Amino acid sequence: MLSIEGLYKRFGDKEVIKGLNLHVPKKSIYGFVGTNGAGKTTTMKMVLGLLQADAGTILVDGERVTYGNTTTNRGIGYLPDVPEFYPFMTTREYLGLCGKICGLSEHEAQNRADELLTRVGLAQERHRIKGFSRGMKQRLGIAQALINRPKLLICDEPTSALDPVGRKEILDIIKDVREETTVLFSTHILSDVERICTDVAFLKDGVIALQGTIDDVRGINQSAEFMVETVSTEDVAGLCSHFPNAKPTGSQTVSFAGNDEAMLAVMAYLSEQNIPVLKVERAETSLEDLFMEVTKHE
Repeated sequence: MLSIEGLYKRFGDKEVIKGLNLHVPKKSIYGFVGTNGAGKTTTMKMVLGLLQADAGTILVDGERVTYGNTTTNRGIGYLPDVPEFYPFMTTREYLGLCGKICGLSEHEAQNRADELLTRVGLAQERHRIKGFSRGMKQRLGIAQALINRPKLLICDEPTSALDPVGRKEILDIIKDVREETTVLFSTHILSDVERICTDVAFLKDGVIALQGTIDDVRGINQSAEFMVETVSTEDVAGLCSHFPNAKPTGSQTVSFAGNDEAMLAVMAYLSEQNIPVLKVERAETSLEDLFMEVTKHE
């Protein structure tokens, strides 16, 4: 759905994007991850034709993006990190206006507005937008971004300033639209990516340090640790005394460093000693650990 090749962008003497390559599959929820100031918003604005790239190509569904007047935006919905609205309007008035701007008839725009307001949980809201909370504005922002049934939905850090309840609501809405559109989801919150994304890219120093499906990316750096949870607290001391690489992590849990061969040795010992256990599992590499590893400064 989105293909970026050799993208560069400089502001004065600061080069922000330095040869970025990014490929977003259709019907994916693609996590675009980087620290604050990494260049995520700059990249998204070039995709939208709002900033001119110094070099490189951007294709949306095979059509090239042109700075300043790009027809590709007809198939894109955009939710900025801080959406702005006409505060004197109601939700239906605002979405009706957005629908007409997108070329819908007044009847089509109102039907679409009613459908989207139900989806984002604002169907019963009759007040003017000026009294809305941040979470309500984010939900309305997603509704306006979906008004034209876009092929690509771009969300720029939609959960960064929300409380846990608001974050979950927004993430649930984004996850729900995957069957209708491809989502490019910019964030620095790794737990949000793990919750809803199918694919991810890590941005470091203006280039993509790592990208792929969530499963493939996790598999690159398979954890070399595993954990055993015993039934009895007394067995923890016995395991630690027998295995030099073992360390207690709780009253009934022991952590081991090692590969599959080491895990099999521990399991054989448990069987030989008739030690009952509740759980034996390999520690899963978190996206946060992987992100810190691939983006660390030398």
